[in-house]
Formats: sequence, C-alpha cells, structure tokens
Amino acid sequence: MRRSLVHTVRRRAGEACEYCRMPQALYEGPFEIEHVVARQHHGTTLLENLALACPRCNRFKGPNLAGIDAQTGRTVRLFHPRKDRWNEHFAWRGAELVGLTATGRVTISVLMMNDAEYVRLRGELARSGLFPSGGE
Repeated sequence: MRRSLVHTVRRRAGEACEYCRMPQALYEGPFEIEHVVARQHHGTTLLENLALACPRCNRFKGPNLAGIDAQTGRTVRLFHPRKDRWNEHFAWRGAELVGLTATGRVTISVLMMNDAEYVRLRGELARSGLFPSGGE
C-alpha cells in the first residue's frame, strides 16, 4: 500500500481505531489499515474503503460484512466508517460501548468490543484520563 495512502488514512482517523476509538498512542502494537469491504468481497484498496483499526477490532472483524442482531434475530450490516456516523450508532455507558442501532449492536457483538477485559482496560485508561471516550 502506498505510504501516502497509509498516512492519509491515519490522519483522517486521528490516529484512533475507527471502531472502538482506542487511540494508537495507548496501544502497544501498530494499528492496521483495514479494508472495510474485504478484498475477497471485491473491496478496493482505495481511500473510501480503508479504515484505521486496532489489531483487536481488525482481528474480530476479519472479512465480516454483517452479523445477527440479538434483539431482532435479523442479519444486519456492520458499521461502515466511511458511510456511517459513529455517534449515531454508538454511545458510551462508562467504559462499556452501547449500540444505539441494530448496526451498532451487531458491530459491538461481532468485534467483541465489550469483552470484559477490554471494558476493564478502557475503564482504567479513562480513570487515568488517558481514554478520551468512555469515561467514568
């Protein structure tokens, strides 16, 4: 991937995961440029299909495009960082992420964003004033 494209994706994301909002500076390893629509699903390596993701979110998302909403039992598409507004689909309840829509709920579920260990970590970071979202 071109260095200029990587730089643009990182700058656009503000050096934070576009899914869980974890800042790159608080993560041990480098964040990844991920294809929102995976290449195996004919996703392109163009700016409008790329997002910055922490390795954890990227690993759980994989090539998934959708999941099953536990509330409705319906198949629902995942959050798309280029087409959706984060605040319309997610909100913080302390260090826990809440899905405001079916898309938000499914994304939280598929990406395991409220795994107990990750919620604990976000809570510790928030109490230390290091995690900008998901406060106390």
